[in-house]
Amino acid sequence: MIKSEQIKLLVVDDSALYRKLVEHSVSREHFTLFFAENGRRGLELYQQEQPDLVITDWTMPDLSGPELCQNIRGLQRSSYCYVVLLTSHTEKEQVVAGLAAGADDYLTKPFHEGELLARLGVGRRIIQLHRQVEAKNRQLEELALTDALTGLPNRRAIEQWAVRELNGAARHGYPVCLAIADLDHFKKVNDNYGHDSGDLILRGFADVLRTSMRKSNLCGRLGGEEFLLVFTHASPQDVLVAIERVRSEFEKREFVTPKGVVKATASFGAAGFQGSVAPDFNEILSRADTALYSAKNKGRNRVEIAEPALISS
Repeated sequence: MIKSEQIKLLVVDDSALYRKLVEHSVSREHFTLFFAENGRRGLELYQQEQPDLVITDWTMPDLSGPELCQNIRGLQRSSYCYVVLLTSHTEKEQVVAGLAAGADDYLTKPFHEGELLARLGVGRRIIQLHRQVEAKNRQLEELALTDALTGLPNRRAIEQWAVRELNGAARHGYPVCLAIADLDHFKKVNDNYGHDSGDLILRGFADVLRTSMRKSNLCGRLGGEEFLLVFTHASPQDVLVAIERVRSEFEKREFVTPKGVVKATASFGAAGFQGSVAPDFNEILSRADTALYSAKNKGRNRVEIAEPALISS
């Protein structure tokens, strides 16, 4: 929930008297206040300060209150701004026009201090509700991009990130490498020790990835016992060293299960790109998968890098 100290209030009025009246009325509310003496200055401050609440006069010499409302609603912004229109107009048609322009509420001049605070209180509650919805949406988006078992990014997340990196690599000329990791004989682990033990090992491998990978790189779970590692700004030799570190660390781990201690290994296949035209994500993934198949055929618990290590275009 938003605390009152965190609320930014922008007051736009060409009357110094009314600006002072509003300031006095809200002096005990702990708003962070900004003042503009005309509509154009109000729009500038709105863009600079991103206020949560705006109180604007209707009649101003350069940009009217309804015009300011229209400009505010036309600007893209992640958080909602609540706008109260101050007006000396009492005709319903005028009030309707102000609300249609984008105002959330209106107040007639001269205003009553208690009524102004009550209407701002409504605005505060609306803002709080919007922020709560935004926080829930962010949480849902994060869950949609996270593998529930391991807590790593899921295939959707890593594919989005990898595609951005491939495009960035094509623009700026740095190498990108994708590596697929597959846990060896994982079906036997599930069959002999149970799926709970299999889940324990998957989480253990995820922990190795988190602790062994650079924060600038990304690792995630493709699905089942397959994981994807994405390396940027690294030569094939650097990638080999990094993957070997993961492979060796995982091989050393022991997992205590109800049916005894289990050790596991993983095989890796890697393929990369460096050039001016970004390849399709699935093309690189297919080359890495071929290298992984080679690692499996050569005895597992090893790393194979596709030939050539980096394709260029």
